[in-house]
Amino acid sequence: MRRIVLERQGPPDVMRVADAAEPEPGDGEVLVRVTVSGVNVVDLFQRSGAYRVALPFTPGMEGAGVVLRTGPGVTGVRPGARVGWAVPSASYATHCAVPADRLIPLPDDVTDEDAVAALVQGMTAHMLAVDVVPLKEGDTCLVHAAGGGVGGLLCRLAVLRGARVIGTASGPAKAKAAEESGAGDVVDYSDGVFADRVLALTGGRGVDVVYDAVGRDTFDQGLACLRPRGTFVSYGQTGGPVGAVDLGALQGSLFLTKPSLGRYDRTPELVRRRAAAVLGLVREGTLRPRVHGVHALEDAPAAHRAVESREAAGKVLLSPAS
Repeated sequence: MRRIVLERQGPPDVMRVADAAEPEPGDGEVLVRVTVSGVNVVDLFQRSGAYRVALPFTPGMEGAGVVLRTGPGVTGVRPGARVGWAVPSASYATHCAVPADRLIPLPDDVTDEDAVAALVQGMTAHMLAVDVVPLKEGDTCLVHAAGGGVGGLLCRLAVLRGARVIGTASGPAKAKAAEESGAGDVVDYSDGVFADRVLALTGGRGVDVVYDAVGRDTFDQGLACLRPRGTFVSYGQTGGPVGAVDLGALQGSLFLTKPSLGRYDRTPELVRRRAAAVLGLVREGTLRPRVHGVHALEDAPAAHRAVESREAAGKVLLSPAS
């Protein structure tokens, strides 16, 4: 088999392809031939050194593929089954071992590419719109990075629930992607100043919810966009982590929360339930994951650069078999 290996942390070019023996599935695991692996922001943090990992290290927490064989104690999973997963699994590889109870059955009419584009990002967007702040008819939400993967899916889900969406994006391409995803208004936040524009769009009222995946660069301005008793949802930090928060910034009875998919869906059953809901929307054509590009394993550095530079308008994927 072939896999990406990090011998050290650093820029994208520290990733290299290496030959390795196929992993042997352990108790409760299955061996999967990986057809598609998703690139996520956490992979960038692990590669760059923002998160510590034991070296050597193979990234990858999401993918799709075909079960080849099962380890001891596995029942209900047969070789040949098409499956997806959203769990740390070293999936930047042609083969990987995945816990059987974390497998997600894939519908026959959903491609592996669409499935992976809808797993971590789609499930995160679903969590944000359905559970963290259940959007409803008449709500107005501000979605940062609305031209990206999670942001675009979140826009679509918000519109489906009857909410008005104001999106932020940087540059014409991202603004177009945000509009195509359902944002009724798009604000360019390249200069870091956007609160006055958002308030003007709401007649001075402010928005009910801010969904922020950027972090430090948008935090203060985002709070200024909220109506009294509005909610700020901080679910990412692509622009850097938010520092210590002065509680005085929440005057106006504002609410601040920092959700994560792993804490909301803490059991395999909850993961499968949300995945089924998201994949069901994909099957209907109601939710359309946007794939920015599919890269061969050797091009993993380019895939990371596409995400890191924020040029990707949608999901970036790896095709290990290419």
